[in-house]
Amino acid sequence: EVLAAEAASCVNWAMAVLRDIWEEIGIPEEQRLERTGVVKQHIKSLLDMMVAEEQSLKERLLKSIAMCRKELGTLCSELQLGPFQIEEQSTILQTEKNLRMRVEELQKQKQDRKQELKALQEQDRDLCDILCTALFRIDSSAVPSLEDLDCYRRHVASLNTLKVSRETEGVAEGPMRGPLVPDTAPHPQEQRREEFVSNKRQIILLMEELDHTPDTSFERDVVCENEEEFCLSNDNIMALQNLLQQLEARRALNEAVCAELRSRIVALWERLQIPQEERETSAVH
Repeated sequence: EVLAAEAASCVNWAMAVLRDIWEEIGIPEEQRLERTGVVKQHIKSLLDMMVAEEQSLKERLLKSIAMCRKELGTLCSELQLGPFQIEEQSTILQTEKNLRMRVEELQKQKQDRKQELKALQEQDRDLCDILCTALFRIDSSAVPSLEDLDCYRRHVASLNTLKVSRETEGVAEGPMRGPLVPDTAPHPQEQRREEFVSNKRQIILLMEELDHTPDTSFERDVVCENEEEFCLSNDNIMALQNLLQQLEARRALNEAVCAELRSRIVALWERLQIPQEERETSAVH
């Protein structure tokens, strides 16, 4: 209100000065009225232009708010986050700034998660090629959740542990003599029977240890059928060996995961300075 009064005072002063000048010059009254109208029109045009500029700024801010809200909804859905809450008392300018900054923050989170997922997948592929294991199942087209990334990190860490363990075993056992090639030569019937019985016993023990229920017809035939009824063909013997190797690989992977988790627990105990007696209570499990 003070500034508006000062602006009106400036206009009045300017008009009074103009009247004095016109009187000194000797401009007739009729022309003075015309000139006064021109001054008024200049002032009105200037104010109209300023109002239009500020109205345009307001519309741009409201449009930006609408676009940010829409983008935030998409980002929160992709990142599996709750909706962004806006303060009810915020001005248009502050609301637009808060929304824009939140959009930039979530866009960076999305980019970081996608980059980490790509890096983990590259490590996973390399390790799976070495260990002959299956790739970690995750949707590459979606933005991974924090839980998915943590699970993937632990999976890759367990594969690294298994890789180091196998490398250590390989050094201890001496140099390998070349890749193992399945023996496709015919087995004597009795030798096949002994191999089947031995492998079946190990498979049953591993399934019990892994809490694995036979879920294919072949696994059910191996575990549940009468030993005398099992067909001892070359293909079946090789499939039996493959099944045994798969179960042994799963057990080794589980052991590696357990070892990695135990080391993390010990590290957390140290960081949190957990008393020894409390550690011993938990260590029983």
